[in-house]
Amino acid sequence: MKTAIACLVVTLALFGTSSANAKGCIKGAIVGGVAGHYAAHHGMLGAAAGCLYGRHHAKEQAKQQQEQEQGTAPAGQTKM
Repeated sequence: MKTAIACLVVTLALFGTSSANAKGCIKGAIVGGVAGHYAAHHGMLGAAAGCLYGRHHAKEQAKQQQEQEQGTAPAGQTKM
């Protein structure tokens, strides 16, 4: 439990001031830290992996939303 709290504190300290760059990272770090702690007592490693995945997922969602607003089809797909 201490590791999960430490992960949360570190994540908030690093990314709390810059919400634009941390989109998806904080939620991913929390989930990853807790999962890593309970799976193999590697909360920090789980938090780092969760942060990376959360940012990747948020960027993909933003890209899809931008494409929908512009009315273009995603790469590799044709509009019907």
